[in-house]
This record gives sequence, C-alpha cells and structure tokens, in this order.
Amino acid sequence: MWLRDRGLQLRRTPVPSLERALTALELLAEAKDGLSISEVSRRVGCPKSSMHLILCTLERRGYLKRDSHSGRFRLGLKLAGLSHLALQGLELRRRAKPSLHWLARRTGLNIHLAVLERDEAIIVDKVEAPGAAPLASWVGRRFEPHCTGVGKALLAFQPAEVVNRLLRPGRLTRHNPRTIVSVRKLQQELAQVRAQGYAVDDQEDEVGVRCIGAPIFDGCGNVVAALSAAGTVAEIPDHRVPNIAALVCQAAAKLSADLEGTCAAPPAAGVLTGQGVPQGS
Repeated sequence: MWLRDRGLQLRRTPVPSLERALTALELLAEAKDGLSISEVSRRVGCPKSSMHLILCTLERRGYLKRDSHSGRFRLGLKLAGLSHLALQGLELRRRAKPSLHWLARRTGLNIHLAVLERDEAIIVDKVEAPGAAPLASWVGRRFEPHCTGVGKALLAFQPAEVVNRLLRPGRLTRHNPRTIVSVRKLQQELAQVRAQGYAVDDQEDEVGVRCIGAPIFDGCGNVVAALSAAGTVAEIPDHRVPNIAALVCQAAAKLSADLEGTCAAPPAAGVLTGQGVPQGS
C-alpha cells in the first residue's frame, strides 16, 4: 500500500501484462467470429507464448471461451455479467427507463440512452418499439461521437477543452460519404445542435439509418447523457424529423428535470430545451 503520510505517490506506470490482457479483450469484443492466439498476439504486439498464458488465464476465469473445434477465443459470459451489474448500478438508467418506453411508444422507433466515456459514446440502455426495424445497436456498444445523434448531442454541450481534444484534425473517421470529417463543418454542426436543442444523424454512421438525439442535463447544466430515436430512412422520412425531434426533446427535458436535485445550482436558462426546439407532442 502506498501511504501519503510517508510521502509516497501512487505510481502511474502501466502493468504490461494487464495492458495486454485488456487490449486483447477489446480486440475480441470487436471480432464477431473470434480470434486465434496468433491473431491476438500479432495485433497486440507481444510474443505468442505470453499471449497464450494471458488468454488461457482469462478463459479459466470465465472472461473468455474457446471454440473446441477452431480454437478461436470469444468473450465469455462473465464479462456480460459484470457489465450487467455495472449498468444496473447506474441511477440514470433507472430513472430514464419510463421515458425511454414512452418515447418508443410515441415514435415507434428504437430508443437509445448513451453517455460519453473518455473519447467514446456508449449505449447504456435501449428500448425497441414493437415492429421497429432491427438496428445494429446494443447495450454496451461504443462508437465515435461525431457521426451519431446521441454522440453529437453529447459533444455539443461539452466544455471547449473536451470538444477540442475529440475534434483534433485526423481523428474524425469517415464511415461513408455522408460522414462529417471536417473539424470546421462539425463545429458548425454542433453550434446548430446547441441552437435547436437536438442533433440529427442523417445516415452519417450507417447508410439508410437516421437518428435524432437530445442532451440530458444535471442540476448544474452539465450534460450527463443523451437519448435518441433511431430508425431507417423509411421510418424517419424528412417530414417526420420535426415531430420526432419534439418528442425526443420532450423526453430529454423530463429526464433533465428529474436530475435537477443532483446538483445545487440550477441549469442555465433555456438549457433544457434549447432555442428553436419544435414544440408540442
């Protein structure tokens, strides 16, 4: 134990084996068909013998499982259990559940609740409306925030230093021809989000899919999450965008009001709904 009264500081030196194990888990999370020891070793950049020990240890503890025929590793159920416990512990998720179901009923779309974690947005809850087109989204999915409705809603109200860090030139990945990869254009887009109170992903992440997101604030006016309604372009044609945006903003404003007690200072005037937000339901 490092004790402050002895003048010792907590060391920040990374532990190589732990870094490799975590990197391996992140790689396997993105590999639909799993990965072999050789593939993980090559991508992580460590000797195959060392990676073999790491993967076998993770397998023994239940964090990974290995296919008996191919020998390829995949994520194990223990990780799902841990993530479930972590997500269940989010007070925000508990408070948001009724609003997510309400929004799903009113729009007939897939509804997402997301937070910004480090440099990524992560879905912490999802509600699917009956009959809604299935989307490639799930609780725990991480994505770059510059090309989705919830991501841009989160970015638009972050402190300037956070936005500047995330929007450095070369960091904006192009997912398709509609993705905004110009820092200047994205800054303009975020200014529009702040003005109207909601963000629109018009097929910028995935062709054929639209998403409308709005920010959720705590009692100090800090953006703590965002929610969105997502669907195909057939489900969200141009003429439906204003009405869906109004419903999304209404749900986000309700959640923001519920979180007012989480901070002593009230949110800034107009911050819950934003100027120019379509009114009505």
